[in-house]
Formats: sequence, C-alpha cells, structure tokens
Amino acid sequence: MKKLVYDIINKLNAQNITYADVRFTDSDSQQIYFEKGKLKYFGSDMDSLALGIRILADGCWGFAGTSILTKTSIDKTIKKAISNARTGSKFRREPASFAKLKPIQDSYLFKPVEDPFLMDDKYKIDYHEKIARKLVGNEKVVYSYVYTEFYRQYKIFANTEGTMVDSLVYDSMTKMYVLASNGKESMCRNWPGDMNGRRGGFEVIREIKLEENADRIIEEAIKLLDAPRIKEERADLIIGNSHLALQLHESVGHATEADRIYGKEISYAGKTFVKPAMLGNFKYGSDFVNIFSDSTNKGGMGYHLVDDEGTPGAKVDIVKNGILVDQQTSQETAALLGVKPSSNMMASYADDIPLIRMTNFCLAPGKGSLADLIKSTENGYYIDFTKTWSIDDNRNNFQFTTEIGWKIENGELKHIVKEPTYFGITPEFWAACDGVCGEEEWEFHGTFHCGKGEPGQSMHLSHGIAPARFKNIVCNVKA
Repeated sequence: MKKLVYDIINKLNAQNITYADVRFTDSDSQQIYFEKGKLKYFGSDMDSLALGIRILADGCWGFAGTSILTKTSIDKTIKKAISNARTGSKFRREPASFAKLKPIQDSYLFKPVEDPFLMDDKYKIDYHEKIARKLVGNEKVVYSYVYTEFYRQYKIFANTEGTMVDSLVYDSMTKMYVLASNGKESMCRNWPGDMNGRRGGFEVIREIKLEENADRIIEEAIKLLDAPRIKEERADLIIGNSHLALQLHESVGHATEADRIYGKEISYAGKTFVKPAMLGNFKYGSDFVNIFSDSTNKGGMGYHLVDDEGTPGAKVDIVKNGILVDQQTSQETAALLGVKPSSNMMASYADDIPLIRMTNFCLAPGKGSLADLIKSTENGYYIDFTKTWSIDDNRNNFQFTTEIGWKIENGELKHIVKEPTYFGITPEFWAACDGVCGEEEWEFHGTFHCGKGEPGQSMHLSHGIAPARFKNIVCNVKA
C-alpha cells in the first residue's frame, strides 16, 4: 500500500496545485455484547479500506475520499478533490494559508501485550460470560450488560512535501452496567465509567478489572435506591477521574477547538464562547488549572507522529495557570490566530475529511493523593461516574449528573448520595478549582465516540486527568 500512496503523490505532484496529502487506512473492529447474562452479539468488521486525498489549489482546500481502490476510482477521486478546491476557491474571500512543513519519514507500530485479533474467540466470549453471569441473580437487578470493543487501524500518510509516515494502533474499551429497582424507582451503576477507551489490546480489559468490581456496582446500585440526594444549594465537590474527564472534554476540549471560533461547527453541536482576543489574557480558571494538548504521549489514544495534514505531534499549553494561552488548531486556523499549529487535524478514517479534534487533552496534575484531598475537605461531596449531562452550543452553560456520590464530613467519606447534580458556567466553574491531585492519581480516560462534523465522525481520544476539588458549586437550581 505504501507504493500505491507513493504513486498517487507522484500524480498529484504533476498537477498545478499548492499542496496535497494522501491517507490510507485499513481498519478492523470486534464487538462482544452480553445482556442480562446472555450473549446477544459477537461480530467483527475486518479490512475496512479507505483512501482520502486533500488538495490546496487556488487558495482553497478540496477533499475527496473513496473505499474503492481501483485505478479508475483513484483517478476519479484525484479529479474530484482538485475540482472541489477550484470550485470552492470562487467563494472564498481570503485564500487559505499553509506553512511549509519539514518532511518526515517514520513509522510507529504499536504492539499490544495481548492482541485480541489473534486470541481464540471462545476464550474472549467465555471471559465476558463469566462477568455477565456475576451481574444477574440478585432480584433487585432488573437489567445488566457487558460490552467490549477492540479496534485496530493501520494508516499511511504522505504529502507532496516529502512526508511518508505509517502507523499501527490498537485501542480497546469495555464497560459493565447494572440497573436496580425497588418497584418505585430505579438506579444504575457502571464500571469503569463512560470514558472507558484505552490504548492497548486485551490487557486493557484485564486492567480495568470488571469481575473484581461486579459485586461492588451491584451493591452500590441497590444502596442508591434508598440513598438521599444532595439538599444543599451549593457545596464543595471533589470530582473523580471518570466524570472529570467528561467535564474537561465538554467545557474545555470542545470550547478550544479553533474551527468553532470561525463558525465551522455551528450547525452541529456548536460554537464556542472563546474569541481570538481572549488568547493571553482571559481567565479561564483558577491558578491551579493547567490544561494542555499532547499528541506526543504514547500512553493515550491521541498519540501520533504527524496529524492528518503532516504537522508533527506536539505538546501545547491551552490554559496556563488559569489563563487561556492557545487553541487546538489546524495550519489554517493557526495562521489566522497568529500561533503555531498544534497538530490537531485528524479524521476517523481516510475517506473522512480532517477536522480539528482533541488528541490527548489533559488536565495537568497538581499535588497529593485523593485521600489527601478528601482529608482536607471539611464539608462537601466526592462524586463520580457520569449519568446525564447537557451543555449549550457555546460550551458555556452546563448541567451534569453523576451516578453516585459520597458525603464528606470533617475529611472523611460518609454515606452515599444518589444522582449528584451540579450546574455551572464554564469559566466560573474552573475558577472554583482549588486543588488537583498529583501524578499518583493521574491517568488516561478516553472515548471511541467523540462526535463532530457533517457527515459525522467518531474520534478516539484520551484525557489525562486527576481528581480535583471545586468550591461552592451550585447543586440545586434554586440557588
């Protein structure tokens, strides 16, 4: 396939264009799903091939993709990409800019500890069945499931500036869920939370320890049926990793994707309250808040040698000591903002057009353990595991509900509370952060399902996160 990509680049070099890049992907996935203790689905989608060609001509980008890799189809795709650029240029007010990039020739081939695509299917099914059966049997548990997905993608990227990079990655995600009922209401618990994707193979499933936590989530779901709700109008909240990853994702990650500033996502989940003039001076959070984009960390699903327009992987501060200092950018939006490209242009598959996407989007660790943070909290709640959420299309006004929380009194965890809910405005919420746990609590939580674009794309990405405390947060709409 490298020769195929190389031959396409040679064809593009012969055209009267400013720049072009070519991507090829070969993607595999496998899903295992047990419901109420019984296998409901086991299936694979193998060798999904795709090719994408992106052109800069007459100051405008043009893109075309195909899953048919015949010579005729590829030639049509080249012509369509060029035609899209030349047609689009007639409607642009200003030409798109693209900085020259240093050519890179490299490979990154991730090797999982346990390759799920080489493992015996019966072993994988039996492994999940054992967990699924642990979730049934209690008369108060009325519904349960266990779901796992394995993913593998080989990618080749090349451009007309001389870059040729190939990569192979493995990602895995798993989740178990129970719903308990007493006939009057129902409560759920899941493990390890909705941000359950990780870089790796079957070893990821073992590390998440589903079987070891099955009894725990059953017990907690049943206890939640009789647990109280938070009655205070405001409270100090310590938010655990699983849920804080989503809070970071929605209220900072999407808000700092620079294409939203320029109106390119308005019709699908939104805009952003961030404006170019805010860079370097806007107080996005407290001094404890340091947030960065890092596609150089191999531990996360957002790692890459180059993004999907050839920009080398980079670590870029987004919020530094509470101040908004940069954005997640493409070559074009970086030029508009007067900053360096952050290596955040990515597409799910080769026949998808690259968009500005989160890669490894992280909250920097602070100091101390979760136990230390709880001990230093006189009165409040420790909450985790997302249940419902909502945020406006400016990424500013939000509401989040978690499955479970624990009352904190004089530095100790006491009784559980059901469905802790809190409300906020993004900069006010992050300004209320007065502590982030240290490296010993910092870990990657990720998703396979970050949606963006029209047509829609689902991106794999990770969030490096540690528990953090937020002071005097609204927990009741009457506040």
